[in-house]
Amino acid sequence: MKIFPAIDLYGGKAVRLTHGQYDKMTVYSDRPLEKALEFRSQGAEYLHVVDLEGARDGVGKNFDTAAKLARVPGLRAELGGGVRDEDTVKRALDAGFFRVILGTSAMEDPDFLADMVAKYGERIAVGVDIRDGLVAVRGWLRTSGVSCLDFISRLEALGVGTVMCTDISKDGALRGPNVELYRALTDKFRLDIVASGGVSALPDVLALRETGVYGAIVGRALYTGGLDLRKALEAAL
Repeated sequence: MKIFPAIDLYGGKAVRLTHGQYDKMTVYSDRPLEKALEFRSQGAEYLHVVDLEGARDGVGKNFDTAAKLARVPGLRAELGGGVRDEDTVKRALDAGFFRVILGTSAMEDPDFLADMVAKYGERIAVGVDIRDGLVAVRGWLRTSGVSCLDFISRLEALGVGTVMCTDISKDGALRGPNVELYRALTDKFRLDIVASGGVSALPDVLALRETGVYGAIVGRALYTGGLDLRKALEAAL
């Protein structure tokens, strides 16, 4: 199982939200690049970067900061948040991101999603943010009427290879991941499932590994000291 340390950007800073609520934001670092270097020094090979303002507003406002993270030697960085047109996809890939994550645009514009998958293949992933079994969009501010299972079925049929699934009720709460959800998804689908939300301690990493998920995104616990990244990487093997 892969471990993806997360850096969520807002105003050029590394922050974390609780349950996806922008009024429950904690700033953890004014220097995101230093956090990326710290993660690398602890053995990380991947980096999960999200432009929270882009996710909410549809227009990326942290690209220059994000691009610096993409250029850190030894880290493979992926970018999500506000990627809603091909120009943004190209710009991110040209900046050095190995993969771009579509979220709202994947739900609201299936033709765009199909076009991007056809053109860029495995360099396109989709973020599926889940609230009460339904897909949330617009930076988690709005819940669609589409079930996550139906949506992921569509993604699989389109040839999407990787899906980042976030249980919003768990995200940033440090109360453990929704293990049953991820086990059900890995049993039902053949694409790579990356779990996100709730990882707070080493037992959570072990529990996710047992579900068969491809990877796990880890955020707040790395910033609070609740989870040692080196130990998480070892446990994920």
